[in-house]
Amino acid sequence: MNCDFLVIGAGVAGLRAAIELAPHGSVIVIAKDSLRESSSEYAQGGIAVALSDDDEVALHEQDTLYAGDGLCNREAVHTLVEEGPAAIQHLIEWGAEFDRIGDELSFTREGAHSRNRILHAHGDSTGREIARTLQRHAASLPSVTFLSYSAIVDLLTSEGRVIGAIAFDEERGALEDIRAHAVLLATGGLGRVFLETTNPDVATGDGVAMAWRAGAEIANIEFVQFHPTALHVEGAPRFLLSEALRGEGAVLRNKNGEAFMHRYHELKDLAPRDVVSRAILAEMRLTGSPHVWLDLTSRDPEFIRQRFPRVHRTCVAYGVDIAAEPAPVHPAAHYAMGGVKTDLHARSTVPGLFAAGEVACTGVHGANRLASNSLLEAVVFGARAGIAMAQYRGLETPREPQRPTLLAPGFTEPQLRELTWEHCGISRTGNGLEAAINALDRIVWEPAS
Repeated sequence: MNCDFLVIGAGVAGLRAAIELAPHGSVIVIAKDSLRESSSEYAQGGIAVALSDDDEVALHEQDTLYAGDGLCNREAVHTLVEEGPAAIQHLIEWGAEFDRIGDELSFTREGAHSRNRILHAHGDSTGREIARTLQRHAASLPSVTFLSYSAIVDLLTSEGRVIGAIAFDEERGALEDIRAHAVLLATGGLGRVFLETTNPDVATGDGVAMAWRAGAEIANIEFVQFHPTALHVEGAPRFLLSEALRGEGAVLRNKNGEAFMHRYHELKDLAPRDVVSRAILAEMRLTGSPHVWLDLTSRDPEFIRQRFPRVHRTCVAYGVDIAAEPAPVHPAAHYAMGGVKTDLHARSTVPGLFAAGEVACTGVHGANRLASNSLLEAVVFGARAGIAMAQYRGLETPREPQRPTLLAPGFTEPQLRELTWEHCGISRTGNGLEAAINALDRIVWEPAS
């Protein structure tokens, strides 16, 4: 199978790139599951952009740099916030329905933001609305083709360049080469390598792994953000309870019912996520509790049901009515700031290979992502990836690719997830990391069947 451009991943970054690529040649967008199963679908919090009357791009830039703990790529941050307003306008033009008060866009505030600049859609389904908008627009373009239930198992390379990928067609149970002039990794995150995670099953880090095998540079892979407030009910998935809950007044309380964030940061419950996650772990240790409580009961129950319909319904389904009682919460792996190292045009260090969205490391997030910057990054740098990839159209593709040897590990997924949670989680030590490396070094790899 041949195409001009191959986009691996059907979330916001991949779809935005496909739209940009459509006028320049044939585009295949491939997903390992259904087209709707991606981290974008579960992004509740919102999308940050300096569009309100009392906000400025410079303030958004300042907040992003502060949250990143001094380790952001300043040029990348400036690009993100500068191009953000136009990116949102495109989404609105294509039909994205963000929440409004009358005719005006409604902005809220989340952790570490100095202004109300978070747009939401349908209360707490922002990622789903943006993905829906982009998918509908991409599907209307005749040069874009979608393939679902087709997992990419590795990249094809030739003469130091990526020229396609190997796909596993689930329906036929067969491997198939897809040749392309340029390939975009938009495969999302790696949260499923941890025992506790808010990520969907498809977020296995395979994009980073295949880029590394192809020779691409990987950067800041140790920077994994743990969301402080995942629902912690036995037998329930670790459903993310949005940062926006605290933006609307929710308070974290320990086992004794005491609010505690004032002891850890001046912004209290709206402190950066890494601060909040470590504070929660500290309170759990002090009180001997398996979780803390997120309390929004100071707000009117009807407001809660209207503002957070999806969160409310999900919590009720697992026996917790957040409109009437606090919810048990615990930190969980949520977002990878590191990944495939890219420049401002989404180019990796290997010709022909691009990356955008969570799989990429643009340097925008530094060591700790500012709340709701992830969807904006996917939109802005997804578009930039498409523009840069278009320059590869017409390049002669080498005929014979180097075929990788496909290997399978001799260990189970639960074993890996327990290992990473114990030694590579929120609190890490040199001895713990060394123990994890030694355990991984002992793994025996065998040819995949």
